[in-house]
Amino acid sequence: MELFDIVIIGAGSGGLSAAVYAARAKRSTLILDRKRPGGQAATTEKMENYPGFPGGIGGRELMDRFRDHAKEMGARVEQAEVIGFGEEDGNYVIRTRKGVSYGARSIILAPGSEPRKLGIPGEADYSGRGVSYCATCDAELFEGGTVVVIGSGETAVEEAGYISRFADKVVMIVAHDEGILTCNRTQAETALANPKLIWKWNRSTLAIEGGETVEAVRVRNLKTNMEERITCDGVFLFVGTVPQTAFLGGFVETLKGYIPTDEKMETNRQLVFAAGDVRVKNLRQVVTAASDGAIAAYFADRELTEREDFSKAVKRAGHNYLLYFYSPSVQQSLDLVPAAERKAEALGLSLIKLHALKFGTVAARYEVKAAPCLLRVEGENKVETITEF
Repeated sequence: MELFDIVIIGAGSGGLSAAVYAARAKRSTLILDRKRPGGQAATTEKMENYPGFPGGIGGRELMDRFRDHAKEMGARVEQAEVIGFGEEDGNYVIRTRKGVSYGARSIILAPGSEPRKLGIPGEADYSGRGVSYCATCDAELFEGGTVVVIGSGETAVEEAGYISRFADKVVMIVAHDEGILTCNRTQAETALANPKLIWKWNRSTLAIEGGETVEAVRVRNLKTNMEERITCDGVFLFVGTVPQTAFLGGFVETLKGYIPTDEKMETNRQLVFAAGDVRVKNLRQVVTAASDGAIAAYFADRELTEREDFSKAVKRAGHNYLLYFYSPSVQQSLDLVPAAERKAEALGLSLIKLHALKFGTVAARYEVKAAPCLLRVEGENKVETITEF
């Protein structure tokens, strides 16, 4: 089984950004994704809010640049679906559906999210036959036709504008009162001024109907309770996304499918981080996912370095030693260094001195709450806390 310093699961903007930072830190880095690299960002026809690209850039082009940058730094990209996790010899084991397992000293989870399904009659039946969740994939199929778009958020409004380049009429099904959209003001103003967009306010979608392909959408007026059948050639659904975390199977803590992390992007499991849309957070954009990935990779490298340095120190010290935690901001901990050295000499033991913040993982392992702190350790086990020295 091949062992990597950092294995990244998911090749969207969060995962690819993490790969750039991890590989640049000279960490052996593997990216696994069950699909082509790029994630949801790659399905966006034009991205106008990613810094550095005035006038916008295509989502696929931007994600291809992310991928190429990661590979240029030395990251390896493989297509594989992760189905489970284990532990072996102090490292993580990642199992894939194709039967290959990979070893990982650290993991960054960045599997992203996928379009949410409404679950209404006809949705699954006509998927690929008039029902779509990706405008850049399918809009051109409805050249000159009538299309229904369900949703009122940023994605729905942006993609409706793109679809209107091809379709003659785009009927917008919105559950809110007239004029209320859940996108930003600029997008709303542009959409409301688009003559090809026809607005159906206060509507809920009941069913998608048709024969061989989609022929109509049935909706209900939420105020009058009257039903209406809207004839169309296709339906695009943009009603949110679902985090792709089902495969984790309890490997890390989740909250409604999303992964809570601390400010280091670390999950409740040591050396397992999360980045991108799967995190519990307020803003899910390419730029925030890229930031998550950079932070996760930085701290993964930092914690691996911490463990490597501590392991080398222990190897030099032997089986029994004293462990002294200090902090430059705590003068007393600096003043007591000579006393700690004398105590170690008196006991005939080596002394390992650690910066409490830089070696935070080690401090947490030994339940050190503050510096100064002097411990006697045998092997990896704390024997006692020495309070007088």
